[in-house]
Amino acid sequence: MLMLGIETSCDETAVAVVSDDRTVHSNVILSQLDEHRPYGGVVPEIAARSHLQNLPSITRSALQEAGIPYAALEGVAATAGPGLIGGVMVGLMAAKSIALVQKIPFVAVNHMEAHALTPRLTNAIEFPYLALLISGGHSQFVAVAGPNEYRIYGTTVDDAIGEAFDKTAALLGLPYPGGPALEQAARDGDPQAFALPRPMKGRPNCDFSFSGLKTAVRKLAEDNSVELSSDQMISNISASFQQAAAEVVADRAAHAAERFLKEYPEGRTIVAAGGVASNVSIRAALNKAASDLGLEFVAPPPALCTDNGVMVAWAGIERLQIGMSDTFDFAPRPRWPLDEMAL
Repeated sequence: MLMLGIETSCDETAVAVVSDDRTVHSNVILSQLDEHRPYGGVVPEIAARSHLQNLPSITRSALQEAGIPYAALEGVAATAGPGLIGGVMVGLMAAKSIALVQKIPFVAVNHMEAHALTPRLTNAIEFPYLALLISGGHSQFVAVAGPNEYRIYGTTVDDAIGEAFDKTAALLGLPYPGGPALEQAARDGDPQAFALPRPMKGRPNCDFSFSGLKTAVRKLAEDNSVELSSDQMISNISASFQQAAAEVVADRAAHAAERFLKEYPEGRTIVAAGGVASNVSIRAALNKAASDLGLEFVAPPPALCTDNGVMVAWAGIERLQIGMSDTFDFAPRPRWPLDEMAL
């Protein structure tokens, strides 16, 4: 089965062709970083306009790279939410048009489901497993029992972890995009330089909170005794922030895993997906937390942690294999929690 996947929920215009034998035939991504960099973040109107202008050529490139015509496709999937509504609409309408013309199934994909199912493509893991979805807009633990079978165990009560990384980077004067810039700065820093808070660490539930950690960095940045003009100082703060975030994630993962194993004793795997899952320190902390519980830790390659069409195509395959496709009246959803997918 050859599936075309279209991802336009934020600031990447991405199209891929994937087959059900886990072969990635093409993976074309056009980043909009340069367009949004002057604003320090994603501007929805600019993002939607860029998707509209570039999606046709990106789709042609994906098919050419795969070496197939439209007629060879057996399904087309697109992110239908959650995300910036303008961009979601562009990708969704394109997928519907292709499906209509080619007379093939159309699959509306939840963006977070696509992230959650990616380790099934890259590592062929079995259901059920515990997924940690961490990005600029999400921080949540989800028990994944199958396509369309999700239970959210915990989420953030304020900022998502990726947002905290980005805002902390901005406070330190690091370039956009902030998360990768902070991780790079942290490599030369001392993670013990500053005693930053570990919000929620030790709490019995599986929720996150990152606003207090971000506020602590802001207070450091406003402290006249802290020389933010010093590269070493910025590296030390970055490393201290990243260490605190990693410890929180590991602690929360241990609590989520305990609950997961009670409900799914056959489960053997913790996975991480989403943009922040490419962070080396976060991966290391999760790997240790999983190992301490006798579980395997899996994360996709960094290139498949950030938004891409491969994950959307694979989610489309997973859903189509169990007979789940969608009609052309499926409406884009700016908000679409995973545990509401069956509604």
